[in-house]
Amino acid sequence: MDFELSDEQTMLRDTVREVLTRKYDIETLRAVTDTELGWDKGVWKSLADIGILGLTFPEDDGGMGAGPVEFTSVMTELGRALAPEPYLDAVLVPGSLIAATGDDDTRAELLGGLASGELLMAFAHLEAGDRWPGAKVATTATDGRINGTKVLVGHGDCADKLVVSARTDDGVGLFLVDADAEGVTRTGYRTHDRRRGAQIEFNDAAAVRLGSGDATQLISDAEVGIQTALCAEAVGAMERSLDLTVEYLKTRKQFGVTLSHFQTLTQRAADMYAQLELARSMSLYATTALADGICDPTIASRAKLQICRSARVIGQEAVQMHGGIGMTAEYPVGHYLSRLTAISHTLGDAADHVSVLARSVGDYEMVTVG
Repeated sequence: MDFELSDEQTMLRDTVREVLTRKYDIETLRAVTDTELGWDKGVWKSLADIGILGLTFPEDDGGMGAGPVEFTSVMTELGRALAPEPYLDAVLVPGSLIAATGDDDTRAELLGGLASGELLMAFAHLEAGDRWPGAKVATTATDGRINGTKVLVGHGDCADKLVVSARTDDGVGLFLVDADAEGVTRTGYRTHDRRRGAQIEFNDAAAVRLGSGDATQLISDAEVGIQTALCAEAVGAMERSLDLTVEYLKTRKQFGVTLSHFQTLTQRAADMYAQLELARSMSLYATTALADGICDPTIASRAKLQICRSARVIGQEAVQMHGGIGMTAEYPVGHYLSRLTAISHTLGDAADHVSVLARSVGDYEMVTVG
């Protein structure tokens, strides 16, 4: 298998990197994330204009029909730049659910709006007390009305429409709800990694069902896609964290020489590089599985486990080797550590994924050495 990007994929990556690099340095990033919206509409429009927002949608629905390799390339660049734009929360995740459940008219309208950047959506699924991989879905839907409370809704504060999971007579269903509809109350907040989230309460809010039958498998598939996207974003953040650390070691002087002359520090940087390559390999593993049409939670857990482990090592080492400056808000390394920590806690941390993988050990034949 050829693991190198094609010319078109390389061009896509470089274009996204140029857009984000031109916009974001640490000062601009802090200024943008301190606003009420928390991200830049100008960058969002630029991403829409070059087709990034509709990248994975079918061409008939206003998209480009690209696959997992393309969207993970975009996520990696978002991670490198620490870009706060809600590409995953507001486009990829709800868009994939709409594509799988919506009728022709609904799919064309909503996916077209997402691709153009004129529509923002969010997936409201988790509830208080949920811990990955379980979600009790106590929210109910009866006669076109939803009641319940959803938490940790990524960028739910700025969404125009919501895809909401709710329990029905035939299992868990997915429903489309206007975010400003009567009976919908949103409480937005900023997370420690300078992103946005919301708690959303539904009190007899009007809802339209998407598709039919139990949607549990669709939600599980969506979570595999989220895990894969987060892994790719984390790789980008780890790449930049390592780059910043190496640059610092080459320029910062102690006792008249640069820090790169101290063998212990260069060995630690080498360990960071090894962890990055482990993470990159597992992210590629998850991406190629999706590209081959394999939506396997076990593969996603294997990748996420390594991402969590590598992110902890690289993030903490980057801060420590920068010394006191690594903890300042004016320097980017601490912000990368914060984002990597948030990614590690989303849909299961390392301990959660170890538990899930350990429970499935019995499903495999034992390997013996003759």
